[in-house]
Parts: sequence; structure tokens; C-alpha cells
Amino acid sequence: MRTLEQHITQYAAYHRDQRNINTHFIGVPMIVFSAILVFSQISFGSVHAGWLVAVIAMIYYLLLDRPLGFAMAIYLFITTAIASLVTAKTSVSIALTLAAVIFVAGWALQFLGHKYEGVKPAFMDDLIGLAIGPLFVMTEVFFLLRLKPALKKYVEDRVGPVMAARDGANIGPVNAPISSNSHG
Repeated sequence: MRTLEQHITQYAAYHRDQRNINTHFIGVPMIVFSAILVFSQISFGSVHAGWLVAVIAMIYYLLLDRPLGFAMAIYLFITTAIASLVTAKTSVSIALTLAAVIFVAGWALQFLGHKYEGVKPAFMDDLIGLAIGPLFVMTEVFFLLRLKPALKKYVEDRVGPVMAARDGANIGPVNAPISSNSHG
């Protein structure tokens, strides 16, 4: 299993444009919620599959990093509780339609962000990016709160700082640009 530092650095290589990161703050939670809402339509008695998916994700994130994993657990608990409420109050067709609309809107924001970035989404080179995206957003929240400074330095030493507008420009530390295909 790759380390938190490896995952976040690889994902960050595709996300150095602040506008792209901003779209991820909205789009990624939309996509996560829509996926949980879809899984919440599959019931095992009084428990739905959304809880199973959320618990598996929580365990994965906790294995990577306890503080970030704990924050992700809180976020996933709230997201899954909201999906449970929607599931309880609506029909399956309404819940799935809502999930589809939110999913499409979330991905539209993602692709808009990557248009700003000038590079394709990380998951196109490595499907684990789909699981790391939500953790990356939480990591960026931690960075905004000035938490995890060693992780931020680790990432920036390898792929450079966040830019106001990257527009496809090379990234990486001075004199050592790292291409968007880098996996280290």
C-alpha cells in the first residue's frame, strides 16, 4: 500500500491550479454524496449499502493517516446520514434521479477545473485517484487551517506550490519540473 505522502503527492501533481482545487471543494463532495446516495438504495434489512461503502472508505483513510482519516470519517458519517434521510423520505426513482443530477454536476465542475489546470484528471492515469480525491480535498482543508505543514512541504518539494493559474504550465520545484505523468 502506498503511503499518504505518495498518494497526495501523485494526486497533487494534477492539482496545482487554485481554480481547479476550488472546483474540487464543491465537485468532489457532490460526487461522493451522489455515490453514497446510489448505494443507499440497496438495503440489507435496516442498513443500506451506503453505510458499508462509507465504513470501508473510513477504514482505508484511517489506515493512511489517523487525523485525516478521522476527519474523513466525520465527513462520511454526515454524508451517509444525509443520504439515509433522503432515502427514507423519497422514492428510489427520486433518489436515483437526484443522485444522477448531483453526480453530473459534480463531474462538470471537475472537468471545468481540469480545463483551468490544463491536464487530465488524476484518475485517468490511476484509478485510485477516485478514492484519493476526497482525501485530497480534506488535506487541502487541513492545509488551509495550517494543519499538516510537514505534509504540505513534502508535496510542494516534489510538485511545487499551488498557483493562482497554472493553465498547463510545467510544475515542480525550481530546476526540477515534474510532469503530470509522474507517479512518485
